[in-house]
This record gives sequence, C-alpha cells and structure tokens, in this order.
Amino acid sequence: MSRQADPAKRQELLDRVREYVVAHGLADLSLRPMAQALGTSDRMLLYYFGTKERLVAEALALNTDRPILRFRQVLAATGTPRNAVGMRRLADAVWQEIRSPERRALLPLYLQLIAAAMLSPEQHGPYLSGVIAEWTDLLVPVFEGLGMNGERAGVEARMLVNGAFGMLVALLADGDEERTDLAYRTLLDRLEAGWHRAPGTAAHR
Repeated sequence: MSRQADPAKRQELLDRVREYVVAHGLADLSLRPMAQALGTSDRMLLYYFGTKERLVAEALALNTDRPILRFRQVLAATGTPRNAVGMRRLADAVWQEIRSPERRALLPLYLQLIAAAMLSPEQHGPYLSGVIAEWTDLLVPVFEGLGMNGERAGVEARMLVNGAFGMLVALLADGDEERTDLAYRTLLDRLEAGWHRAPGTAAHR
C-alpha cells in the first residue's frame, strides 16, 4: 500500500518553495539545488507535486501580495464603481497598488513567467493564461455594473488587463517609471471616454 501524502508537509514545502522562488527567480531554477537549499530532495518534491512546473505554479498562487488579491482588497475598500468616474478611480488605485515598492520587487518574477509561458507554453502557458483570465473575469462584472452587456464588458476588461500587463513588461524592460505612468494614465483617458458612453452611466459617482 502506497503511503498517503502528508497535507501539512505539503503545505510547508509550498511555503518554503514560494520564498525560494521569490528570492531566486525562475531563470535558472533547478529542482535539485532548490531541494538541497530547502533541506529535502528532488524526489520528495516530485512525490508531492508531480512536476516542477506544477510545484512553482502552486507555490506562487500562495503569494498573499499577488496583484489580483490587492485588486480585490481595493475593490472591497472602494466599493463597486457605479459610473465611469468611479471606474477610473478604481483603475488608478489598482495601478498604484501594483506599482508600490513592495509589489514591484515581484514584477521581474512575473516577467520570467511570461517569457517561460511563451517559450514553453505546454508547461507554463496554463499558469499565465490563468492569471489573465482571473483578472478579466473579475473585471467583467464591474463593467457590467456600468450598464454594459456581457460582450462589451468582456472586451473592455480585456483591453484594460492586456494594456496594464504590457506596460508592466515595458517598465521592467526600460525602467522608465514616469513614462510608464503617463502611458497608463493616457490609456485610461482613452478608455474612460468609452465608459462614459456606456448605457446608464452617469457623469459623476
């Protein structure tokens, strides 16, 4: 009879792997050196998680500073926007949360994930597409609350998510914070004009 995996041990390993990945990144991540650093073995990690990719994806999902969780906190604090002005405030607040020094330190790790997803989509692609889908799915009902139908709300959510992701990648590439912030504000200017034209959208919150 095969032994049952210990849930407590599995959770402990995930916590430690997350700390290791955040500190060392993904570029040269190898299972055996990581296992040695954590005081375990690569066989033990594979026993609990099956593959290195699954282990990394699960470990990063535990990060309580993930931008998606910060978005939920901002949304809970500000309330669901009732019009375009409120939506703009929410989008600005989320950008400031993502760009804060505490979370910016993790951005290179997400860039590595994006690169890994493009180079090895069969391994890392599902994680990246899941992140984008999670953001989009969270924003769709927010846009529907502005009076948009489901199709348009999906398009608006996708434009905002894809634009923000692209700007974060560009920021990591050139480090120009001022121009990136300006570009994001300009993007919101363009999008907000369309939000004001949504059915049932008032000019002020």
